Amino acid sequence: MEYRLDRLVSVIIVNGGVKDYLLDCLKSVKAQSYTCLEVIVIDNSLKPQLSQRLCLNFPWVQFYYESKNLFYSNSLNKGIKLSQGDFILCLNDDVVLEKNFIQEGLKVFQSRDNVGMVSGKILRKDKLTLDSTGLFLSVWRTAKERGYGKFDRGQYEKSGFVFGVSGAAAFYRKDMLENIKEGDSYFDPDFRMFYEDLDVSWRANKCGWKAFYAPSAVAYHVRGGSFRPDAGIGKAIARKYLNDELHCDLVKNRYLTMLKNEILSSFILHLIPIVFYDLCAWTYILFFRPKVAKLFFFKVKCLFKRKKPLAY
Repeated sequence: MEYRLDRLVSVIIVNGGVKDYLLDCLKSVKAQSYTCLEVIVIDNSLKPQLSQRLCLNFPWVQFYYESKNLFYSNSLNKGIKLSQGDFILCLNDDVVLEKNFIQEGLKVFQSRDNVGMVSGKILRKDKLTLDSTGLFLSVWRTAKERGYGKFDRGQYEKSGFVFGVSGAAAFYRKDMLENIKEGDSYFDPDFRMFYEDLDVSWRANKCGWKAFYAPSAVAYHVRGGSFRPDAGIGKAIARKYLNDELHCDLVKNRYLTMLKNEILSSFILHLIPIVFYDLCAWTYILFFRPKVAKLFFFKVKCLFKRKKPLAY
């Protein structure tokens, strides 16, 4: 298939206003070898002066300041609705791209019509530690980032199909997002953040779309930079460093993802690891984070809004 240079890519960045992450992210987008781009920033920083300053320094960027935090899912929904591109690159503000990231991702899209998602090789800021080489659905029914926290020895240099893509740097075909849209939402707004990438990937797989890993598309991610305290950045066992409300979202959204996407036969097949995971997670919560339990049961009503039962 002929590689075209005129396909518009919409880059949507959700800004939390933490440190100067957004500046480095925008500089890396500006430096891309592929130049047919529109860049949209959804600013959740709650700092209007920041948006004003960035508008002056980056006139080629469309900034949308929010008077309240839309969180990740709703911010992406807004950005996608505003976008004009054939392909959508969703970025955390704490991600920096190598200059060929978009070009390498587009090569995959334009050579494989059934690919709706492309994952690059995402490393930590030290450029030595892997952050994600593709998203997978674990037996625990959690989101598993392949290679997470491992030293990069070149063990993931082979391209190939994966289950989905990490939300830190998620490259989507717009047609796929339209195909799996729920009502007027591409990302489920009930998720706010966490598991929204697994939910989209799972829905896409059920509709016949594929995800592909392209190791030549390289990015760097400050894991947890937008919402963890400095002591927890890049650390394993993320829940230890989340505040109670975010921890509650992490727990709640795993259940929502299963309720929306799991089929009964698969649920039964994985019941033992699911129960084991829940026992460990809830033991930790009840003994060390009891406020999370209170918040969870307060928010559990959103689970009952889901009318679709597990399918056979």
